[in-house]
Amino acid sequence: MSFSTVLIANRGEIACRIIRSTHAMGLRAVAVYVDADADAPFVHDADEAVRLEGGYLDGAAILDAARATGAGAIHPGYGFLSENAAFARDVSAAGIAWVGPSPEAIEQMGDKIAAKALAEKAQVPILPGSEDPAAADSVGYPLLVKAAAGGGGKGMRVVTSPGELEESLAAARREALGGFGDDRVFLERYVSRARHVEIQILGDAHGSVIHLGERECSIQRRHQKIIEESPSPRVDEALRTTMGEAALRLARELGYESAGTVEFLLDDETGEFFFLEVNTRLQVEHPVTEMVTGIDLVREQLRIAAGEPLGVVQDDIVFAGAAVEARLYAEDPANEFLPAIGTLDAYQPASDPEVRWDSGVQQGSVVGTDFDPMLAKVIAYAPTRREAAGRLALALARTHLGGVVTNRDFLVNTLRDEAFLAGDTTTDFIERVAPATTNRPDEATCTRLAQAAALYVQGCNRRDAPVWGDIPSGWRNARLPDQKLVLALDGDEIEVQYRSVRGGGFRFADGSLARVHAWRDDRIDAEIAGRRVRAKVTRVGDRLHVQGPGGDLDFAIVPRFKLPGSDLAEGGFVAQMPGKVIEVRVAVGDVVTSGDTLLVLEAMKMEHPMRAMTDGVVTEVHVGEGDQVEAGALLLVVEAAEDGAPEDRG
Repeated sequence: MSFSTVLIANRGEIACRIIRSTHAMGLRAVAVYVDADADAPFVHDADEAVRLEGGYLDGAAILDAARATGAGAIHPGYGFLSENAAFARDVSAAGIAWVGPSPEAIEQMGDKIAAKALAEKAQVPILPGSEDPAAADSVGYPLLVKAAAGGGGKGMRVVTSPGELEESLAAARREALGGFGDDRVFLERYVSRARHVEIQILGDAHGSVIHLGERECSIQRRHQKIIEESPSPRVDEALRTTMGEAALRLARELGYESAGTVEFLLDDETGEFFFLEVNTRLQVEHPVTEMVTGIDLVREQLRIAAGEPLGVVQDDIVFAGAAVEARLYAEDPANEFLPAIGTLDAYQPASDPEVRWDSGVQQGSVVGTDFDPMLAKVIAYAPTRREAAGRLALALARTHLGGVVTNRDFLVNTLRDEAFLAGDTTTDFIERVAPATTNRPDEATCTRLAQAAALYVQGCNRRDAPVWGDIPSGWRNARLPDQKLVLALDGDEIEVQYRSVRGGGFRFADGSLARVHAWRDDRIDAEIAGRRVRAKVTRVGDRLHVQGPGGDLDFAIVPRFKLPGSDLAEGGFVAQMPGKVIEVRVAVGDVVTSGDTLLVLEAMKMEHPMRAMTDGVVTEVHVGEGDQVEAGALLLVVEAAEDGAPEDRG
């Protein structure tokens, strides 16, 4: 190995992931971080860390950090500078090994229009498309507006009819300019019953190039992947060979070195596949390939960057078993998958069943708006696809989470859905199947967990009591009313009344008996009406995050004396997350109809239009273009018209 120290120019879970392989190879790892990440796990995992004032896109500062720490290589991870050809050139010019493909390959594949031309030259099938919006009719509807320099779902819009084209073009251009500094877009035929299938490639500096089979990444929201797997349930050996050969033709045309991914759109009905793009970096979903091949892709990247030849040839690659990955996000599936923010009060990954957690957060981490809201990638491997999906669902369900809204329940429901288990996983899966977004238990289970929570709170009170700890809970020298705790759950209130009884147990108001077998600061083990409840509990102030049999319930202790508050104005539109108002399309007095776009909020580098839910009249507008707003801020108010028709105010 020509270097002994690697600087990771990234953050979060991918920085932790790269550090693991770096250490396994006997190499030192250097992290860079910003103030918001000062206490993040990846900073503590590294052998050394350097603070960045200008952020993760400050290439000059990252190079200075590499020089100062003696790093002989820079691994960019994914996102940030990973596909920045200018930065790759600067790294090489500084005499530091770049862990990635050549700057020329990055440039060629970074421009999706040029990439399609090269794919066509390599005799790889491509979708009909055009750079000219006037050619939309010849491309055909439905079509996709895509950013030429885009990725990750940004700058992308599905257009089903000519009337939607102009607005979609404008929105895609704004998003592309904000996300990539390039507002060019192009049109491409949209295949509605399709699968997103990609081929993992590896190439070295000695002319060798191989593929490691396919991954399917069709379960997506907003054109962003959330569940990935290998192998694909739709791809047989013959199709795998054909797609792999197409990917290798393109890789050879590029003279590709390092790890990369050739992405295809697979028509589910015909079996035809079409080139989409090449990602010239490590992919988020790379672990599923590692699981089924046994090859550490980060290790191979580092070896290739050091000038070493690939250690395997195509005939050495053996595929075994099945792997499924789910991306655990801080987001609200019930609210159009909008990102969520907050403090991760509870975060305890399940220890059983055994799965792989690639995570960049810990209990107490703050999830803000500065970075992608992904909390972890969770990967399960098993001999069969159904077993892998079941193992992953169970591990997610048994994980203790609280403080931030996540997509955990949605992932569990998707992985257990019969359509998913049958392999019916086209890109329209979420819209077509609509898995449940939450897993609220039945009323009896909620009551039982509320009772367990009440017993947990009485344990906290006994622990903190300034009196003798052996005095029974609620003890009085006269008969007084039962102890009572009121808990709020999703807007409903559950009242728990109980009193201590002889022998150290408790009796609830419904007559059921309970006994606490074990109590600790973070859990309770109680028998309630003959059923054993073992629950992890995290208490933060007056909130109780209680792990139930299928997930977590977030209880709030209702105070005995409520302070007066104010209600939101009827018809009010509030910001679901912090963001910037980039467009206001209405003014006070405007008549609107259901479906009209009222304003556009930009958050997490994505545009989120707010549309009228009913016909009515705008009575209040509280924001203007360019305003920064906090989550929960009232933006505008629409007064619904009587009988569903806008009132004539002329």
